[in-house]
Amino acid sequence: MAANQGERTRRRLSTEERREQLLAVGARLFSESPYDEVWIEQVAEIAGVSRGLLYHYFPTKRDFFAAVVERESERMLRMTAAVPGVPVREQLAASLDRYLEYVEAHAHGYRAFHRADAAGDHAVRKVYQQALAAQEKQILAAMSADPEFGPAFEKRPDVRLAVRGWLAFTTAVCLEWLRGSDLSREQVRDLCARALLGVIAR
Repeated sequence: MAANQGERTRRRLSTEERREQLLAVGARLFSESPYDEVWIEQVAEIAGVSRGLLYHYFPTKRDFFAAVVERESERMLRMTAAVPGVPVREQLAASLDRYLEYVEAHAHGYRAFHRADAAGDHAVRKVYQQALAAQEKQILAAMSADPEFGPAFEKRPDVRLAVRGWLAFTTAVCLEWLRGSDLSREQVRDLCARALLGVIAR
């Protein structure tokens, strides 16, 4: 009797809570296996929902993975958003600290996000590329508004390419760090900061 009452009084998840639960499960599975090896049935079973309910939220696996990628991209963009009026040099360490906190706290999501580029689905890769472009745009906007780096933008057509390369470098460093590097978060932060300043501060 008590068990039945517990079942009846258990709080049902709201639409947003259920969606978040499914995306969290998806992030873990996509971080551990290639896109083609993850099945919607796995997600439904782990989340404890029917396959039909999952399809209600995400009509196809492509839509589901794209939503996982978008979720992680939005998190990273919010976490590393520039503070207007504060010099880039002062913001860089703090932004990288927040970014690395995210990488540690959401390792599954971070890995899943960067697996998207290797997905065989063109639409999924496009979502990933758009997410990277948004990160690049955010960094370039902060730099162009900065008193130190802004004036050099018109004279440095290579800045955009340098920032794109730095994003790839930072991703590679973070993924390796998650595999069990001996470097501390502070050492990884300083490494990434020096890499960016080294290519733009000249």
